[in-house]
Amino acid sequence: MESLRIGMFAWESLHGVKVGGLAPHVSEISEALAHKGHEVHVFTRRGDCGPYDEVNGVHYQRVKSRSGGSIVSEMDSMCDAFLDRYHSVRKLFGEFDVLHGHDWHPVTALTRLRKKGRDFVMTYHSIEWGRNGNRHSTSPEAGEISHREWLGGYEAKKLIVTSKALMDELQLIYSIPSYKLNLVPNGIFPKKINKEVDPAEVKMRYKIEPESPLVLFVGRMKYQKGPDLLVKAVPHVLKKSRDSRFVFAGDGDMRPFCEAKAHSLGVSGACRFPGYVPDGELVDLFNSCNMLAVPSRNEPFGIVVLEAWDACKPPIGTDAVGIIDNFVNGIKARPQPESLAWCISDVVDKPGALKWMGMQGKKLVDSIYDWNNVVDELLKVYDKVA
Repeated sequence: MESLRIGMFAWESLHGVKVGGLAPHVSEISEALAHKGHEVHVFTRRGDCGPYDEVNGVHYQRVKSRSGGSIVSEMDSMCDAFLDRYHSVRKLFGEFDVLHGHDWHPVTALTRLRKKGRDFVMTYHSIEWGRNGNRHSTSPEAGEISHREWLGGYEAKKLIVTSKALMDELQLIYSIPSYKLNLVPNGIFPKKINKEVDPAEVKMRYKIEPESPLVLFVGRMKYQKGPDLLVKAVPHVLKKSRDSRFVFAGDGDMRPFCEAKAHSLGVSGACRFPGYVPDGELVDLFNSCNMLAVPSRNEPFGIVVLEAWDACKPPIGTDAVGIIDNFVNGIKARPQPESLAWCISDVVDKPGALKWMGMQGKKLVDSIYDWNNVVDELLKVYDKVA
């Protein structure tokens, strides 16, 4: 394929404003595209960064936008800024071959460009129904977000989803026609997480004894991600392995509830709630834990699973985590505390089984989920619209 000039539109990235799992996806897939000789411009929010940088071969076109108020009004302001910057960049660099938006946040900008004859590709990373825990919200803001998700699907030339589960969800909720949908999974650069650490020293930072099994949760502490289910599972795990410890790395509106629940259940001594954890510290935790817990009620993909596999650690997830092959590279539970506890307890004292499952996941990271392979599937989608 000839070199393409690609415009990526996303409200977050690793080199601007970082919110969640969309940030590494956008930045890393852009780097993989650049590595293959394509020119990529990421239109994203500025945060504390400057208006422009070239990072790892990718052009970051950062904008300032109004903050405060509702998330919808913030995204309206961002989309206005995106359009202004897009037209300036196009005059300077030349016409774009592909426009690619991520989730609902840039939809207003992309649909305005569509009215001027510019086709675009859109990737769904999740939808409002799933983020709300497999249920509809009655709030006006959620309704507007859902409308923009539907609108992006209606206006886009081609749509990308990261998993079969999300594809089914889109067709159920928004009646997206199958001919528009393309499956391109998330990815990771192998050895991004894998690192030699001293697990005993890392555990001591969290006042955990070196020999204590460590169960790690990483992510937003939101209803969708099920941290409350894991907290409720802790007493059941401690009945079999009373020296097990749990670190909840992340922040969100459920964090106070989970801390209070741990206290009321009498297991606060076995739980750590450090809040937001910087990337370097997360790497240490991944490489020091015995397993990753993914208690999600809804999980369109689960980048944290790839990160655990890269560190050769198995995930214990709910059956919402579709990429886990049960008892091969992880274990699946029902989204219930008792089921999660059973799965954790079954292997918490079996280091051989944990290591074997982690290594099976590592093999997938080094082959299927390597960004350099995943991006080839993305280019097939671009070929349909460029």
